[in-house]
Amino acid sequence: MRLKSMESATIEDVVEQYGEDVWKLVFSYVRQEQAADDLTQEIFIKVYKKMDTFSGRSSLRTWIWRVAINHCKDYLNSWYKRKVFTEEDQHFQMMSSGSSVEGDVIQRNEDRELERAVLGLPLKYREIIYLHYYAERSIKEVSILLGVKENTVKTRLRRAKQLLKEGLVNG
Repeated sequence: MRLKSMESATIEDVVEQYGEDVWKLVFSYVRQEQAADDLTQEIFIKVYKKMDTFSGRSSLRTWIWRVAINHCKDYLNSWYKRKVFTEEDQHFQMMSSGSSVEGDVIQRNEDRELERAVLGLPLKYREIIYLHYYAERSIKEVSILLGVKENTVKTRLRRAKQLLKEGLVNG
């Protein structure tokens, strides 16, 4: 979606196009489904209210992701998050999938193990892994989204992969 078409776009159009990706990004930060739902809604409200500040220097997607990343970091640094315990993590761990063929079960178990390992990484590594591998952003795009140098992204990516490897081998 380009800036010229944004004048006629509704918030529903923006949510329809970017909602699922933003939710996945938010979940990678907060690791709680309910919190991800709430934060995603807050992010799109913020996007709607701040649409007039979108300058068009980046794509709309990049701008929305930057808003989402900043919002998630604010949330994680907030008093509420540090002081209030939620049981969403326990519910997430207890969810199980239905029966399927053995190969699918093994793959799902491996996927869950990798997901747990990624979600267990410190935030600065988790966000790099998510943006680069799951969201398929280039090193340069990740650098822009996070406001760090490309070499910092490469270093964090290398360290994150090392931590994942150690965690999966030892875990």
